[in-house]
Amino acid sequence: MLRACHHALAYFLTTKMPPKPYFFYGHRKPTQHRSTVQGGLFSNRQTINPNPTTKNSPSSTTQADFQLQKWDPDGVSGLKSRDPSQEFFSLAQRLSPIGRYIVDSFRKHGNWGAPLLADLNRLRRVTPTLVAEVLKHPNIDTKIFSKFFYWAGKQKGYRHDFACYNAFAYGLNRANQFRTADQVPELMHMQGKPPSEKQFEILIRMHGDANRGLRVYYVYEKMKKFGVKPRLFLYNRIMDALVKTNHLDLAMSVYDDFKKDGLVEENMTFMILIKGLCKLGRMNEVFELLGRMRENLCKPDVFAYTAMVKILVAERNLDGCSKVWKEMQQDAVEPDVIAYSTFIAGLCKNNQVDKGYELFKEMKQKNYLIDRGIYGSLIESFVANGKVGLACDLLKDLMDSGYRADLAIYNSIIEGLCNAKRTDRAYKLFQITVQEDLLPDSSTVKPILVSYAESNRMDEFCKLLEELQRLSYCISDELSKFFTFMVEKDDGIMIALEVFEYLKDRDYCGVPIYNILMEALYKNGEVNKALILFSELGNSDHEPDSSTFSNAIQCFAEIGDVQEACICYNRIKETSLIPSVAAYRSLVKGLCRIGEIDPAMMLIRDCLGNVASGPIEFKYILTIIHVCKMNNAEKVMKVIDELLEEGYSPDNAVYCAVISGMCKHGTIEEARKFFANMRKQKHLTEADLVVYDEMLIDHMKKKTADLVLSGVKFFGLESKLKAKGSTLLAG
Repeated sequence: MLRACHHALAYFLTTKMPPKPYFFYGHRKPTQHRSTVQGGLFSNRQTINPNPTTKNSPSSTTQADFQLQKWDPDGVSGLKSRDPSQEFFSLAQRLSPIGRYIVDSFRKHGNWGAPLLADLNRLRRVTPTLVAEVLKHPNIDTKIFSKFFYWAGKQKGYRHDFACYNAFAYGLNRANQFRTADQVPELMHMQGKPPSEKQFEILIRMHGDANRGLRVYYVYEKMKKFGVKPRLFLYNRIMDALVKTNHLDLAMSVYDDFKKDGLVEENMTFMILIKGLCKLGRMNEVFELLGRMRENLCKPDVFAYTAMVKILVAERNLDGCSKVWKEMQQDAVEPDVIAYSTFIAGLCKNNQVDKGYELFKEMKQKNYLIDRGIYGSLIESFVANGKVGLACDLLKDLMDSGYRADLAIYNSIIEGLCNAKRTDRAYKLFQITVQEDLLPDSSTVKPILVSYAESNRMDEFCKLLEELQRLSYCISDELSKFFTFMVEKDDGIMIALEVFEYLKDRDYCGVPIYNILMEALYKNGEVNKALILFSELGNSDHEPDSSTFSNAIQCFAEIGDVQEACICYNRIKETSLIPSVAAYRSLVKGLCRIGEIDPAMMLIRDCLGNVASGPIEFKYILTIIHVCKMNNAEKVMKVIDELLEEGYSPDNAVYCAVISGMCKHGTIEEARKFFANMRKQKHLTEADLVVYDEMLIDHMKKKTADLVLSGVKFFGLESKLKAKGSTLLAG
């Protein structure tokens, strides 16, 4: 008997049993009340992923290919992130089986139609709980879930409950259709389900989180139409949303309704309004509300006062901040470290460092823990006011307190010492930053280099450069920043040239430094010196770049050597680079000045084709040429008026564009009408009028000659003309 039981047990364990009929394994057994449902994630529907990863694939088993940064713990293979379908099903697993089936049908069909309705009609009915569950799913198209909501409401004997309406409103807001979501209360009222405060609270919370203050007030007005009175909590939320979106007047009107409803303010209610009033600087109303807070036995604490101080400091209303500070002292409220640090930082930023230092000493007397930010604000402000000694004392106090100064504090003191001609002490602080591994930057080094240059201490200048080179700094970048700063200072360009001459012999000066000096000399009106640098760079081992040639184009165009400017332009184009916009402008004006109108217009088109944000006057020039096709001087004048409204005065390029357009598309008479109108508006002098009239006639002659020559070539008359010319010469 025992042996027979063992045989039966072994047969049971080794024989594969058929799966139990259940929804997980496929079709469930239909009954009178449950029809057959096919499809879904856990059904006989095929999997979405057509190429499942195998366990024995080399990518999953090779240890050398594994990268921890790309590892996804929720992925299928652990090496690659899952595809969108897997993400869809991971969200769908949270739904009930029927809800999963509905959502899967939405995904499968993609739009509302007969196939989707056929899937839904297989269900006997859907309950409000199931409808709310489906509407809460995030990956549903707006049109589909709206029609599903309508389809579910048409079921016989079915009525949406509050959860369905709430989920519908959430879904509309998620699809950025918040205006449609605001109509849900009307929909509820039409379907015999009067909206409660909860539905309006949902809409107010959604609009408040998205900073749509006017929409919050719109929903609040709708609440009053439906006769729904908000609770204290909802009133606070409404006023807070209005204050945050700078609609304080609307918030005050809501506060009036709040008092009419007989509600009693709490601390939060007062603070919401006080913050808004502080932001607008309405201090009288602030102190009035503070008095009402004391009457209601909700005296403001240190957190309330600190919040007011933060807002007033952010708005740079230091007078109001001082009044609030006195009010806090009258209430016997002890300010904390955050209040002190906020007020001190605001005073320092607004050049009231003496008051900030008094508060600092007050904190010292109270044995407060002063953080490094307070020290940094005071030190920076003292340096800005030229009180470097006090800044150094604070640095010593900072270190004695156990703090380690950061790089910003060191940079501020180094700059102050250099401005006070104490470069040696500044250099010692620089060495301290290196010893403490603070990685000094250009803000640390630049003041010392400038101080050495201004005092003509070039040996120490080079010594500092060598030290920076040992610290693996890019000397070219540091020197570029130094020269850029020097040429922008008053009378700093001469010092920069002296330093340049000294460093040039030591191979410190590269092409970027040449470009900086050439541009500065051109802007300073010393064009010849800039061209000397250009020729010097051309004779050196360095290769000029596009910036070098662009600066040279401006210089050559300035002295009237347009041919050399064109050579520089061609050198840039040979290297497949683009000149600067300033170079384009200078070359166009130079070409127009010598009467080369067609090359100038071609250059304008080249600039607009290569530069993303080309000059606006170039765009108007092309518009002028296009308008000249109408052969109407008044139309051209309208374009000039638009150009004047943009703040640009017409130059020779604009006038040459009119000449080019009228000679090509119009007549000389209309061109002369245009120039006469410009003379009446005093944009042109009498001498300019004569010059442009001569240019007009010369350009028209060139165009006529070009047309005649084109006609001769077209009809093949060149040989006859040559023969006739030789006969005349022989005769």
